[in-house]
Amino acid sequence: MRIISGSAKGHRLKSPKGLDTRPTTDRIKESLFNIITPHINEACVLDLFAGTGNLGLEALSRGAENAIFVDKSKVATSIIIENLKYTKLMDQAMVFTCDYMQYLNKFYDGQRKFDIVFLDPPYHKNFIEPVLKYISDKQLLNREGIIVVETDKDDVLFDNIYDFKISCSRNYGRTAISIYKYS
Repeated sequence: MRIISGSAKGHRLKSPKGLDTRPTTDRIKESLFNIITPHINEACVLDLFAGTGNLGLEALSRGAENAIFVDKSKVATSIIIENLKYTKLMDQAMVFTCDYMQYLNKFYDGQRKFDIVFLDPPYHKNFIEPVLKYISDKQLLNREGIIVVETDKDDVLFDNIYDFKISCSRNYGRTAISIYKYS
């Protein structure tokens, strides 16, 4: 796993040992970032269920202004901090060790609007719908922003949910990527 493009291109990223995280593969990440490139420059990014920080780090390397990384695992957030330091992107980031609802209810200031939200939760755990509801209710996303959802290809996502609709969806083996925008 490495940074594919931008200021930190070629840097290999650390990943926690074991099966608690599923870093997005370089092949999927490259395809995804080819699709979302127009949204990255100077973007404010929220990487929920961040794992290694792979997606948020790639966005920062490619020109995002800042990123917030949230993961409940202390091991994962320690790895994210190491990866941020190694890629020299730490000054553009904040890392929170807590679950997604704790961040959204306790640490999110209600003022910041995000241009890109990455959601890559554990598969088959029904996290997507409540997070999309919260993003809609609290209007966390800029009107032109996107929500990138990574799921198992067998997970069922609604084409239209709350204020959002899927604008693009692709399958890569067992992994599915869906991009939501405001309807």
